Amino acid sequence: MKRLFLPVALLVLIFAFWQSSDVQTIAAGVAIFLFGMMMLEDGFKALGGGMLERMLAGATRSTPRALLFGIVSTTLLQSSSLVSVLTISFLSAGLISLIGGVGIILGANIGTTTGAWLVAGLGLKVNISAYAMPMLAISIVLVFQKNKLLRGGGYVLAGMGFLFLGIHYMKEGFDAVSAQIDLSKFALAGVLGLAVYTLVGTAATVVMQSSHATMVLILTALSAGQITYDNALALAIGSNIGTTITAVLGALGANYQGQRLALAHLIFNVTTAIVALALIVPLREVVDAIAGLVGIAEDDYALKLAVFHTIFNVMGVAMTLPLLHQLVRFLEHRISDKMPGVSQPHFLNASVAEFPQTLEPALRNEIIHLYDNAVSLILKGLNLPRDEVFANKDLEAVVRDNRTQVDLDLALDYERRIKTLHAAIVDYASRAGEDNTNPAMTDKIQLLREAANSIVAAVKSVKHLHKNIDRYTTHPQGTVTTIYDGLRAEIARILVEIDALAKSEPGERSSLWLDQERAEIEEDARSRTLRVDALIRSRQLAPLAATSFLNDSTYAYDAMRELIAVAQGLYAEQDSALAEVEGLLVLEDDELDESDTDDTLSQDEGDGTNKTVTEPG
Repeated sequence: MKRLFLPVALLVLIFAFWQSSDVQTIAAGVAIFLFGMMMLEDGFKALGGGMLERMLAGATRSTPRALLFGIVSTTLLQSSSLVSVLTISFLSAGLISLIGGVGIILGANIGTTTGAWLVAGLGLKVNISAYAMPMLAISIVLVFQKNKLLRGGGYVLAGMGFLFLGIHYMKEGFDAVSAQIDLSKFALAGVLGLAVYTLVGTAATVVMQSSHATMVLILTALSAGQITYDNALALAIGSNIGTTITAVLGALGANYQGQRLALAHLIFNVTTAIVALALIVPLREVVDAIAGLVGIAEDDYALKLAVFHTIFNVMGVAMTLPLLHQLVRFLEHRISDKMPGVSQPHFLNASVAEFPQTLEPALRNEIIHLYDNAVSLILKGLNLPRDEVFANKDLEAVVRDNRTQVDLDLALDYERRIKTLHAAIVDYASRAGEDNTNPAMTDKIQLLREAANSIVAAVKSVKHLHKNIDRYTTHPQGTVTTIYDGLRAEIARILVEIDALAKSEPGERSSLWLDQERAEIEEDARSRTLRVDALIRSRQLAPLAATSFLNDSTYAYDAMRELIAVAQGLYAEQDSALAEVEGLLVLEDDELDESDTDDTLSQDEGDGTNKTVTEPG
C-alpha cells in the first residue's frame, strides 16, 4: 500500500492539473502553505536556541501550566504537529510526566483553533499577498546572515510570508473554480453528509500531515461557496481526527511513554469528534448565538466555522480534564511499562534524536541504565548480594557474612548485559555527535561516552578479579581472605557512595568527595606493596598468594578509578566558580596527604608492619 500511495497520488494530481489549471493554483497554494509551516518551525527552532524545549521541561509542574503551554506554543508555531512530536520526544527521554504530556496535547488542540481565526478573520478579508511579498524579500536577506538570531528571524518571517501566500493562492483558486464548476452540487445533507465529509476531512489531514492546512482549505472553499456550511463543519471535525496521525507516527520510534501519549491524543480527538457529531445541532445553535452576540454576520460562515472549531475543541478539553487521572491510569494499564530486555536501550530511540534538548538527557539515562546493569555484575563478581550492600551500612559485616559463591557466567552476562548495550550507546553517541553543531553539546556527549567506556572497563577489571575472589573468599583462609575482603569492601563502598550521590539533589552534588576518594585510592595503591611485603616477612601471607593479590589489587584499583570516573561524568556537574574553589581545597588536602603519607611510609618501613591490615583471629 505504501509503495502504491505515491504514484497514485501523483497520477491523481497530474490528471486534476490536466482537467483544470485552477486546480493547479489550489494545489500550489496548499504546497506553499505547508512549506511556510516548515520554515516557520525551523525558524522558531533556530530563534529559540532550545528555549521552547526549556519552557516545555518546566511547563509540566501542574496541569494548568501544561495546558497553557500547549495553547501558547501551538498559537505561536501554528503547528500542533510540532508540539506533539516535541512532547513525545521529551516524554520518551524521561524529562516530563505522562500527565503533563497529556495536558500539553489538550492545550495544543485549543491552540490549533487560532489558525482558523487568523484565516477567517484576516486572510479571507484582506489581500494578505500584499504583505507576503515584502516579508519574503526581507526574510531572504536575514536568512543569509551569519548571526543565528537574525537567520532564525529570517526563517520565521519567510514562513509567515509563505503562509500568507499559500492562503492567497488557495482563495484565488477556489474563486476561479467557482466560476467554472459548482462543487457544492456534491454536498450531502443529514447523517450521510456528516459521515462522508468527516471521513474526507480526516483523509485530507492524514495526507497533508497538517490540520492547519486542512482548515485553510476548508475555509477558502467555504468562502468561495464550493462547500456548504454543514459539510464544512463535518470537514473540521474530521481534520481533528486526522491530525492525530502525526503523533501516532512520532510514537512509532518512541518508547512506551511516547506510545501512551499518542494513544491519549487519538482517544481525545476521536471522542471529541464523536460528541461533536452527536451534538452537531445544539452546537450550531450555540455558534449562531455567539455569532449574534459578537456581531458576526449571519452569512459569514467562515468566521462561524472558526467559532465552531474553537467551541468543540474547548468542549473536548472540558470533558477530559475531570477524567485526566482516570485516562492516565487507563493508558498505563493498556500499554504496559515493561522495559525492553536489560541488553536493549530503554531511552535511545528515533523520537529523542529530533531535538537537541532531549538528546543529551536520553543518552545520560541510557548510560545510567548501563551502569545499573554493571553494578549487578560487579557485585555478583564479588559474591555480594546487591540488596544487602545497599541496605546495610556495615559493609565489612556484609562482606564477612557472604562466603557463598554466586552462580554466575560472567563472560556470558557481560556479552548480554554490557557489551550489546554499550555498542548501542556508542553508535547513538557517534551519530549524535556528528549531527550536532553545538560545540557545548558535543563536549557533553563526549564526556558521557567516556563515562560509558569507564563502566565497561570497571566490569572488565572485576571479571579478572572474579576467579581469585571465589578461590580465597568462599571460605576463611586467614590473612589472604582478609585482604581480599578488603578489596571487596572498598569496591562495594564506592558503589554505595555513588548511589547516594545519584539520589541527592543536583544542586547539592559536589565533586569534592570524588577528588578525595580518588586521592585515597592512589595513596592506597602506592602503599600496597609495602603492606604485602610486611605480611610476607611476618609469615602471615604466602608468596604465591601475595603475587595473586598484587595482580588482583591492580584490577581492583583500576575498577575503583573507573567507577569514580563514571560518577564524575554522570553526577559531578557544577559551576566553574565552585569547581575552582574545590580544586584549591583538593590541592591543599593532597599536599597534606602527601606529607602524612611520607611520614606513614617511613614509620611502616621502620617497624615492618601495616596498621590497616587486620590480622586473622
